[in-house]
Amino acid sequence: MSRYPMSALKQSARQGSRAQEDYLEQIHKLIAEKGYARVVDVAKNLGLAQASVTNMIQRLDADGLVNYEKYRGVVLTDEGEEIARAIVRRHEELTTFLELFGVDDATIYEDVEGMEHHISPETLAAIISLTAELQRQPALVKRVQERMKQIRRA
Repeated sequence: MSRYPMSALKQSARQGSRAQEDYLEQIHKLIAEKGYARVVDVAKNLGLAQASVTNMIQRLDADGLVNYEKYRGVVLTDEGEEIARAIVRRHEELTTFLELFGVDDATIYEDVEGMEHHISPETLAAIISLTAELQRQPALVKRVQERMKQIRRA
């Protein structure tokens, strides 16, 4: 069963671009890990130049998703936090689904990074429901894993 109510998993009323979502997710992650987020840390984690990150963070600030002060760091606004949490939740739910089938961590990471920005609330609800059912039926999961091995060998 999902750890989150369905209302919390729906996409934000104002969904950003994939790039905006990546930045918000990274800022949220940094604040959770370190207690703060700086442009240099966001740039490092995303593998981008600091100047590019500064430009995007200034746009996020103008859009009301972050508060940014030069040399002081970045803080999510309430709306930015809501969007970031929804992204993190989608990421976690998709990861849990793929882990059920024994997909390797690197593949999960790559696949989830692509899916999390494009999945509809309806499809996410289907995956969450399916995950919950499969977690209650380990024998079925085992059969699916065996079938996956057969498909890969074919």
